[in-house]
Amino acid sequence: MNVEINGSPILTTLPIFGGIPLTATLVVTWSIMLLLTLFCIWLTHDLRVDHVTTRQTVAEFLVNTAQNFVDSNMGTRFSHYAPFVAAIFSLSLLSSLSGLLGVFSPTADLSTELAWAVLVFVLITATKIKTNGIGGYLKGYTQPIAVLTPFNIISEIATPISMAFRHFGNIVSGTVISTLIYAALGAASHALFRLLPGVVGDLLSRIPFLSVGIPAVFSLYFDWFSSFMQAFIFCMLTMMYIAAAAEAD
Repeated sequence: MNVEINGSPILTTLPIFGGIPLTATLVVTWSIMLLLTLFCIWLTHDLRVDHVTTRQTVAEFLVNTAQNFVDSNMGTRFSHYAPFVAAIFSLSLLSSLSGLLGVFSPTADLSTELAWAVLVFVLITATKIKTNGIGGYLKGYTQPIAVLTPFNIISEIATPISMAFRHFGNIVSGTVISTLIYAALGAASHALFRLLPGVVGDLLSRIPFLSVGIPAVFSLYFDWFSSFMQAFIFCMLTMMYIAAAAEAD
């Protein structure tokens, strides 16, 4: 049973700035963002007050869902974060599910989650500075006593790192488990039908019968449910940290 789990493959190298590697992560991520952009343009095209189309109804439902999600968790004064949270959720979910299409999943590359986490960290920091000013923000590192300053700095840096590794770890672990299950069922199918005598056994042992259907059951959790939950958790942490930053003294 040969199982290989590799990182994002390098598709080509762009001949600029000494050579920039173009990885599958970049290609798939930008493809998903393009599809999301085109989908949003299509949904919001030709909006009307009367004789509302099904397309417009779907668009209004998605917008209201995202707005209510942010308002209920952060408060109405953070309503302007709804587009950002919706974008992160959609990108995370589709990036994780893209692996089902046979392409490399961007969320299986730690650089993807780190980029999102750094963006969230910048928003958290900006919110703290807006709330308390530069002086108050820097003073917060010395609370409750100055000797804890190094630990407060480490804690601040650990926020984006923990968010990234949590998301990445859960997605990759699901991918690894699904791959191992698929490979194990293939090996079991080969060993089982190999017991049949003659050419029939040799022929049937080459067909991974047990790998058909059974992995799909596990995929409902490790791919669909896990992808949704990780996108949901990442957005919840984003809203929680930003809202908490606005309340900081």
